[in-house]
Amino acid sequence: MTETVISTKKLTKRFGDFVAVDEITFDVQKGEIFGFLGANGAGKTTAMRMLCGLSIPSSGEATVAGFDVFREPEEIKKNIGYMSQRFSLYDDLSVMENIEFYAGIYGLSDKEIAEKSKELIDKLGLQKEAKKLVASLPLGWKQKLSFSVAIVHQPKIVFLDEPTGGVDPSMRRQFWDLIYDAAEKGITIFVTTHYLDEAEYCNRVSIMVDGRIDALDSPSNLRKKFGVDTMDEVFYKLARKAKRSAD
Repeated sequence: MTETVISTKKLTKRFGDFVAVDEITFDVQKGEIFGFLGANGAGKTTAMRMLCGLSIPSSGEATVAGFDVFREPEEIKKNIGYMSQRFSLYDDLSVMENIEFYAGIYGLSDKEIAEKSKELIDKLGLQKEAKKLVASLPLGWKQKLSFSVAIVHQPKIVFLDEPTGGVDPSMRRQFWDLIYDAAEKGITIFVTTHYLDEAEYCNRVSIMVDGRIDALDSPSNLRKKFGVDTMDEVFYKLARKAKRSAD
């Protein structure tokens, strides 16, 4: 039986009279790569903050990794990983120091930290860079390291907020190889992206418009439903209806 690791029912977030997220309902299964798309202003950032335990919903229901977003946000934080395009690593620490720092935050023992650090360095081929400052790494390598650090504690779910922004196409493909590998090991991937070709790599994709989920299905089914050849065309057909301009 498939395990549901994220479940929402009419999840809503209001800021005064403004409804940022409007009664969204969906489930995400263990090991699924779930794309969460929407133009600026769609509400996806606000929704992700609620699911990460960073913002309490106004109404509705949601559980993440088996924990309630209203009552157990701290437990949610312990059982997820998170990676953002904007901030993930400390540039003034070395590659090894970053791994050790985050592994410690995630509660790994000294023995586990030592084992995981060596494992990640070897897997990423960063043996020669292990003692170098992260600031010296190319962006693509920083993002691959950021993702590996975000799942160093083997979380049930990892939230990726536009993780490949500014990364060249070949490195983006390598990054997605890491995502596939994590999903095969049972980690659920919840990813936002502005690169619509990356939506094709997801098992299912949801598209938010003005706080609501207007479409949710596999990329192939969405293309068939809208009678188009690419996810770009699906996205633009829906995004054209948007009235908002900023999250």
